[in-house]
Amino acid sequence: MANPKDPHSSKNNSTLSDNIEVEHHHTFESLKQEKEGMEFWSARRLAKALDYSEYRHFLPVIEKAKEACKNSSHAIKDHFEDILEMIKIGKGGNRQANDIKLSRYACYLIVQNGDPSKPVIANGQTYFAIQTRRQELAENQAFQQLKEDEKRLFLRNELREHNKQLVETAQHAGVETPLDFAVFQNHGYKGLYGGLDAQDIHQRKGLEKKQKILDHMGSTELAANLFRATQTEEKLRREKVKGKTKANQIHFEVGSKVRQTIQELGGTMPEDLPTVEKSIRLLEKETNKKSIEQKDSL
Repeated sequence: MANPKDPHSSKNNSTLSDNIEVEHHHTFESLKQEKEGMEFWSARRLAKALDYSEYRHFLPVIEKAKEACKNSSHAIKDHFEDILEMIKIGKGGNRQANDIKLSRYACYLIVQNGDPSKPVIANGQTYFAIQTRRQELAENQAFQQLKEDEKRLFLRNELREHNKQLVETAQHAGVETPLDFAVFQNHGYKGLYGGLDAQDIHQRKGLEKKQKILDHMGSTELAANLFRATQTEEKLRREKVKGKTKANQIHFEVGSKVRQTIQELGGTMPEDLPTVEKSIRLLEKETNKKSIEQKDSL
């Protein structure tokens, strides 16, 4: 009999889960409104989508999200705007009610503070985290002005730092030995790369034995792996996961959801992205050399 805890064991269960995730992602996008080129979500509509029976039960979650916004050095008013909206009441009538215009970042904070036992909340956490990060990079003019090699260096350094956090969080979850962590990392890769582990990806990319996968990724592929690492670390910490089996499963699930989002957006699957010949290490050496030469010329 198939083990229901094994992410590869039940094709039917996996398909059902994927369909639910796609439905939730489409729901979140369909709730998005635009006015004067600015996107926003209605708190009342989001509350219903997140399975809150009454809006008043949703308000404490919004308050927690506002506090998180403040603690992140963001202005609350930039992400949570109080408004009045007409809502339907019995017998076809309408009345004015308090509502809140939420930014994508506000939605992200709200689902981060929601009940992760609800599938729609769990999927929302991944959805808004990925989309918010994509938006941040897209709107970051400084990042957009970087050349491809500079983007690679920036993302590789970010991934290097977040991998340190991921290692520490995974250790708290029970991923203790180097072998444990290799297995843990492979679960994330398998989710993101459609079943391919590190060795498979290495072969698929045509890399030599001493060449490292991450050092030969382009900016798009590095960004996908950065999403995988940051969201796995947050989920492990948020849910206080214990046990390496559970940690492995979560890493696989997060990788799979990042892959699903790429597919929904019409992007190229990570394993099909081109291998970059010039390694990150060579770029770092060239950058350091230029920096030294510029200092010497002053």
